[in-house]
Amino acid sequence: MELAFVDWAIMVAYFVVSLAIGVAVYRRASEGFSSFFLGKQQMPWWLLGISMVATTFSTDTPNLVADIVRSTGAAGNWTWWAFLLTGMLTVFLYAKLWRRSGVFTDVEFYELRYSGRLAAVLRGFRAAYLGVVFNVIIMATVTLAAIKIGGVMLGLSPVEVVVIAASVTMAYSALGGLTGVLLTDLIQFTMAMVGSVGAAWYVLTLPEVGGLDGLMAHASVQEAMVFWPSFETMTWEQMLPAFIIPIAVQWWASYYPGAEPGGGGYIVQRMLSAKDEENAVSATLLFTATHYALRPWPWVLVALASLVVFPDLESLRAQFSHMPDRVVQNDMAYPAMLTLLPPGLLGLVVTSLAAAYMSTMSSQVNWGSSIVVNDLYNRFIEPDATDEQQVWVGRIATVVLMTTACLLALLLENALQAFNIILQIGAGTGLLFLLRWFWWRINAATELTAMVVSFGLAIYFQAAGTFGWIGGSLVDWERLVAIVAVTTVAWLAVTFLTRPTDEKTLIDFYTTVRPGGPGWAPVVDVLRERETDIDPDAPSDLPYALSCALLGSIGIYGVLFATGFFLYGRFSLGVVCAVIATGALGGIVALWPYLSFSDDEPVAAEGSSDDRSAA
Repeated sequence: MELAFVDWAIMVAYFVVSLAIGVAVYRRASEGFSSFFLGKQQMPWWLLGISMVATTFSTDTPNLVADIVRSTGAAGNWTWWAFLLTGMLTVFLYAKLWRRSGVFTDVEFYELRYSGRLAAVLRGFRAAYLGVVFNVIIMATVTLAAIKIGGVMLGLSPVEVVVIAASVTMAYSALGGLTGVLLTDLIQFTMAMVGSVGAAWYVLTLPEVGGLDGLMAHASVQEAMVFWPSFETMTWEQMLPAFIIPIAVQWWASYYPGAEPGGGGYIVQRMLSAKDEENAVSATLLFTATHYALRPWPWVLVALASLVVFPDLESLRAQFSHMPDRVVQNDMAYPAMLTLLPPGLLGLVVTSLAAAYMSTMSSQVNWGSSIVVNDLYNRFIEPDATDEQQVWVGRIATVVLMTTACLLALLLENALQAFNIILQIGAGTGLLFLLRWFWWRINAATELTAMVVSFGLAIYFQAAGTFGWIGGSLVDWERLVAIVAVTTVAWLAVTFLTRPTDEKTLIDFYTTVRPGGPGWAPVVDVLRERETDIDPDAPSDLPYALSCALLGSIGIYGVLFATGFFLYGRFSLGVVCAVIATGALGGIVALWPYLSFSDDEPVAAEGSSDDRSAA
């Protein structure tokens, strides 16, 4: 496939603008840690929310959706739609707590919440595990999608795609820091949405597809179009991995980037960059609503249409015979469909996919670099590092992380494979991340146990499948459940068998964060005996926050289903879902004034990690 002049012009213009933004904010980003990694904690909710959406709208996401739809039907999307439940808890329970905590990375949290040498070990371990190892895996999956899109649409080899895609992203990420990332995200999200909607519209007009009516009437599509699981259309064996496990276990038990139970990664980085707690909550709500209610259907429609144009892997491999067979999997159907677009629209869509790649990679690498600087370099290597040293270490880390991720991407095969590996690596840790804010008894040993056991079991099962060991025959959802069960038992046992966090640390954490709830009763009893500025018996907004989380889940699912029913021509069900969604979202508006936000916001300070901790 060859791009026309207008297509190349759109792409080049976008790259130039992205680099120009990085250059424009270079001086501001170079002022210090909080400038480079947190935008001086003065970012508005709408910019942060759009940035979260743009980051999660990575190049591999439409490929993943295509893989799911072609493999298990539209109902298979529940494997990620289920994460809406933890997303809404993050919005109304955890976003303000993160902003209130005063930490500068999500990994710094460990020495705020826990005590002793083990807390420091945990912080260092988590920094290396999350900021480097886990982060590199995520970036590699995103780069894998870029490799497939570049190979299908531009005829580039995997190495050529990696070199071109990574160099531009590294340049503006290293120059502009988080401020540059946020501003480019605003452009990237606009282009990505226009591109995905435009692609879906044009694909539906193809003669072989025949519009929405023709698509829905096609025999191979009718089986795959059902998005609400039913035993009328699915067997028990299909229902378990597609719906039951995600909705019953996965959403609270697994740690997945962008859907971390209680928040984590670049999502927390944006919460910490907000002007105040209310901006942090509003940004996360905008992200969650847009991510689950606005974006999925253009991808699903293109994936369904691909079943008409490329009904099986053989047809894909015949069309793209220049690419290795191991790379041509179901997730390549999305870029394959985009090769049918006309000039102009093709350039816009290709550029939007490049924008999606750059948005995700720049956010992941900026967040990962912030952990390398704050939680490894500043904490353990050079506590007295100057502002200039911190920024330059961050820039070096940006290059190293990006390069490592690109090399790993050359070894992966498909998006769903990587998705399942990531779910298994974090399986069993999710409940811990939800409870650690609301239960005093969890300690550093609890977290370390959960991470080591879940990671070890995930690696074991991957090896077991290769070498025929015990458990090697388990399918992905069985592995997930096994890892969740063993990991949860392990960290609960360690919690009760080890000493709790020391009293002073618990009191400092509670008075700083003020989480509320019955899980802090022993600490509240101590506070009652002391004269403090914190009233331990003050009313908590926890019931209102939980009510908003429930209403938010109902409302966003309602919008998602209403859109699907309207597209499928089932207008009565669409109207019912729309009415339910309106009522639920209206309930959030009514309850919003009852949510409490602190007036005493932590302010970012420049300087060494010790200085910033004191601030």
